[in-house]
Amino acid sequence: MAPGSDVIERPVVEPGTSSGRRWLVPVLLLVGWLLSVAWRMWLSRHIVLPIAHTDEDSYLNTARALAGGPGGFSSENDLLRRVGYPMLISPAFLGDRDFTDSYRIVQLINAMVNSTMLPLAYLFGRRVFRLRRSYALLGAVVAATLPATAFYAGVAMIDTVMAPLVVAWLLAVHRWIARPGLLAAATVGLLVGGFHLLHSRGLVIVAVHAGLVLLLFVRRRINPPTVLAALLPVLALALVNEAAIRHLGGRVYLLGNTPGGSTFEALASAQGVVRVSAGVTTQLWYLVVITFGMAGVAWADAVRELWRPRHGDATRWTMGVALVVTVGVAGGASVILAGITGKPLDAIYGRYVQMLAPFWLLVGVGVLFTAGWSVVLRRAAVAVALLVGGGALVAARLAYVASQGHRLRYGGFSAPDLMALTGGWRELRPVVGSLVGIGGCVLLVAAARVPRLRLPVLAALVVVNLVTMQVIDKRIVWPTAERTAPTPRVVDVGVRPGERVWASTGVHYVLRFNLSHQVTWTDVRWFDDEQPPAAAQVVFARWAPGQADDWDGTAYGFVRLGGNPEQHWAAWRRV
Repeated sequence: MAPGSDVIERPVVEPGTSSGRRWLVPVLLLVGWLLSVAWRMWLSRHIVLPIAHTDEDSYLNTARALAGGPGGFSSENDLLRRVGYPMLISPAFLGDRDFTDSYRIVQLINAMVNSTMLPLAYLFGRRVFRLRRSYALLGAVVAATLPATAFYAGVAMIDTVMAPLVVAWLLAVHRWIARPGLLAAATVGLLVGGFHLLHSRGLVIVAVHAGLVLLLFVRRRINPPTVLAALLPVLALALVNEAAIRHLGGRVYLLGNTPGGSTFEALASAQGVVRVSAGVTTQLWYLVVITFGMAGVAWADAVRELWRPRHGDATRWTMGVALVVTVGVAGGASVILAGITGKPLDAIYGRYVQMLAPFWLLVGVGVLFTAGWSVVLRRAAVAVALLVGGGALVAARLAYVASQGHRLRYGGFSAPDLMALTGGWRELRPVVGSLVGIGGCVLLVAAARVPRLRLPVLAALVVVNLVTMQVIDKRIVWPTAERTAPTPRVVDVGVRPGERVWASTGVHYVLRFNLSHQVTWTDVRWFDDEQPPAAAQVVFARWAPGQADDWDGTAYGFVRLGGNPEQHWAAWRRV
């Protein structure tokens, strides 16, 4: 290979690929998937009630209603309402069972779906970059154990589905471009429709998909039947979403506000544009950090791929689609958050772009392991520049806000991996984050230069991921689960199935929601701290002995069943 050339390495012909050993990789993937499911279930062992409010509550209430049970509230709004994830987990609420049992089934469904990242990532490495089986397998394990992939599997959050769906979709796009056909087009359309059915982030992907279909048609790469095959599944799943919403009727009532003029007003000022730009920059920098620099390597290669393809036309189109979606999701999230005027500023809200991290990590590893040495150095230099420049901009933003007498915080459940990797539990540490990304990038570049280091370095990244998830479990998940679980249980204070239950807004909302989940036979509505509705047989109210807002149920004909004065709640039954 000539120095400085952009020529891809020839795939290594591996020994031991006879028909007698073809079963080995499928068996390894199956065993890996089972271990992945078990690991995720073990990580969620402390979580017996929701900890990510109010998103979890919304999905769980909707899933229960879809399964034929009582409804409840949802924090969604009419415009962005989606029922795909509640449909997925609704089987957990079939039959008559305790809420904690249903919640465990939800976690199992999550773990099973989330663990599909392993086989999908393996297929991506093999088909897109022609990696050796050993590299593709271990790279897939890195992607499957990445905290951005695995963290949400333990809670009833839609994000548990998004990361594997991104890899599946872009793998399908690659296949469609390489071998155009009706089935390939319909598969891509079905996956895009899945995004729309799952979350409002899917709107970005639907828009990019429509642009891709139009561009392919204009360039005469697909014909009208293929256009229909690519678009009709999206329309069909959009109709499924609307049909499910109509089926729910008023059993699930919405508390969210539909985005209005404030979103556009946020972009109409220089301050708003700066805020959105800062949000996009921080999210992109975050992606580079948590992928150990590989997102930066991948972006540099993807941009180059658009003008001078090295991996073929299909990879060129796939990378272009992925780039547009990444910028679109980061930008869309920042615009929406900027329009929420009543919400404090966040130092980072990385949840929306986390789904893209495993994909870009896989691309980065593929580039390092297949490109020439000069190409690897140039791509790595871009990644380091992004880490240094992005970290400096984030640090400058934090310093400026601090000089104005304010402090930026993490968004809720926004970047637990960044917290663990940098030790920044109370504040964002951009310099440390950039150093972590640079360190990981240097190790991987060294592995690219010395092939015998590749498997050990990938194995080391797996260990880093496992340790990071353990730290997150110990420092975030476990304390949050203990703090947000009301004790004693509702059944232990004597609340009986069939009783009409209401909850006072005087009870902290987290405890109120988790108390309400344990009432599986009815929708628990809310009342203020005054007289409860006449229909209420049991109420949850504030119990704060000696304080002015302590609720006295005897004045309304109730007797206290029990509760927890330290958590400031009690259950009362009408006499």
